[in-house]
Amino acid sequence: MVTLESAQNALKSVYLGVLSEQLNIKSNAFLSKIKQSSKDVYGKEIIKLAPYGLNGGICASSETGTLPTASSHKFLQFKSGLKNLYGTISISDKAIRASMSDSGAFVNLLSDEMESLIKSSAFNLGRMLYGDGTGLLATVSVANSKTTLSSVKNLVEGMKVDIYASAGTVSKSGLVVTYVDRTNKTVTFNESYTFADGDKIYACGSKDNEITGIKRLFDKTEANKMLYGVDRTSYAWLYPYVQAPTTAVDISDTLIQTALNSIEEETGEQVDFIAVAGDVRTAYQKYLSTNRRNIDMEVLAGGYKAMTYSGIPVVYERFVDDGTMYLLNSKDFILHQLCDWEWLETENGSILIPSATTPTYSATLVKYAELICDRPGAQGKISNIKNS
Repeated sequence: MVTLESAQNALKSVYLGVLSEQLNIKSNAFLSKIKQSSKDVYGKEIIKLAPYGLNGGICASSETGTLPTASSHKFLQFKSGLKNLYGTISISDKAIRASMSDSGAFVNLLSDEMESLIKSSAFNLGRMLYGDGTGLLATVSVANSKTTLSSVKNLVEGMKVDIYASAGTVSKSGLVVTYVDRTNKTVTFNESYTFADGDKIYACGSKDNEITGIKRLFDKTEANKMLYGVDRTSYAWLYPYVQAPTTAVDISDTLIQTALNSIEEETGEQVDFIAVAGDVRTAYQKYLSTNRRNIDMEVLAGGYKAMTYSGIPVVYERFVDDGTMYLLNSKDFILHQLCDWEWLETENGSILIPSATTPTYSATLVKYAELICDRPGAQGKISNIKNS
């Protein structure tokens, strides 16, 4: 007979390992390449020394010349708070009781919940990875009685969102997305809501609480000059390579190689991962086909298939902005964490917690982590690439 105790034991001993592997390795191609470590975590913060430059105590002198003066390697101190990542499942008391006499039915019940949790968590982890840490999903434009969103890449049916006015105040919380019109870039909620021009849509409860994603590295605005507690105006080399032509450019090997050359010459680092939007992937495939070039493929960790450029995987990432290509060095990124994915437990070790207001039990998966890039200046971005 299935009991709550046996269900909780299954969540701990059977499902937790599967969840961790799925979310750490198989949820996103770039995330699967990033090292995950509890090093440099102090309490609720990450404090680490990021190296830059070279040791200056090197020279070529004459046979009796003066020896070089030692000059130690240089470091900057990065500091950032751990972000709280949660995922919750909910099972009704009725469903549990109905399956207590049938272990197979109960396994199916838990498996369905786990699959849903993995799907939702993987989506949001990928979104955060290529986001800017604010939780912003889209900005609203209202003109001539027509409402459109800046992008619908970050939205999917079932998501809960918050709406903020252009002034930064909350207009509505907890709306559920019921339909995303990806052609016209509009969205429908579980209840009627009238947008105002400049409204911003955020992941529910996540505003300014998400991990510091890749997009944040490339934000050169004055408002975001601080990165990991360091003022980048004092260390300009912390800004990554950006090629942002004012008019759209065609994708080509020359465009990519020029960026790779600049990054390597300026930083000595070599890119090992190229992330592209869907329209850029299509444009590159067309470019290779037009020039009668073979499309070389590679299978990455986690089973991802990708084209390659000069041996570097070129991977489609849903959350990369249209017309954009990121040139990244995965070795420069570390997901610092207090612990790997764990279930929240009560003092007596319970995982399935009964609700005080509804006949349901919930279990919450948690990870306290932050993404740090040791060498932001060794990353690159090309934007405004033509989609055909």
